[in-house]
Amino acid sequence: MSDTTATTTARARPKKKGLSRTQRRRLSHSVQYAVFAAAVTAFVTSADWGRLRNQFAQLDIARQMFPDVITLALMNTVLYTLSGFVFGLVLGMIVALMRLSPVGPYRWLAAVYVEIFRGLPALLIFIFVGVAVPLAFPGTVIIGGTYGKVALALGLVSAAYMAETIRAGIQAVPKGQMEAARSLGFSPAKAMVSIILPQAFRVVLPPLTNELVLLFKDSSLVLFLGVTLEERELSKFGRDLASTTANSTPVFVAGLCYLLVTIPLSFVVRRMEARDQEAVK
Repeated sequence: MSDTTATTTARARPKKKGLSRTQRRRLSHSVQYAVFAAAVTAFVTSADWGRLRNQFAQLDIARQMFPDVITLALMNTVLYTLSGFVFGLVLGMIVALMRLSPVGPYRWLAAVYVEIFRGLPALLIFIFVGVAVPLAFPGTVIIGGTYGKVALALGLVSAAYMAETIRAGIQAVPKGQMEAARSLGFSPAKAMVSIILPQAFRVVLPPLTNELVLLFKDSSLVLFLGVTLEERELSKFGRDLASTTANSTPVFVAGLCYLLVTIPLSFVVRRMEARDQEAVK
């Protein structure tokens, strides 16, 4: 077959019909948007908004919650969270250093602690602190009363997670940093405190902030310790008023108060993660 014949045959051959990759992607996105719009429309049109409003959005009931929902319930929730976070951070740092210790028993004890307290539900830890500790140690008084018990329970749970986060942050620091510090005459402990830990905390700050958000929500478990009216947190405060008024508006308002704190914290986490990614680039 001559070159002229081959060229003529190639030109005569019909081109494959079909969508290009860009067209297929646009079509896929259009279908997904259509499905999403249909789902939202079905939800909006099928829900009984009148009953929802009567059950969750009674303004007169919501007004009765203020200012106590802020000055009492929200403040207690913040205090419970911060006390548990501080205790957990200190204990978690100790456990993380034990996990990295060259002494075998320290590593084994830290590993057992992490596995136990990461594996148990936070509810069981609260029950343990509220019931088992007084039975095991009769006459023991936890400093701070309910606030001390909550700090202990939340701290024991969060320390297990923080320990692994801090350990990962320490291991992310180049080993040359420790070697350089030792060559300058730093002791291992001084090098860890002055050189390694500050760099490690820059790495683990976003996940530690995430842990703070989780603790803020877990503080609702304080009700299993038994609290007075002045010690109620948001969840307990909302449930008590919902039972009194036979309406769920207090629960809805309590949920909005949770979001008032968790959404800004989540935004801070995203900003820190974006900053770290820009620093890496």
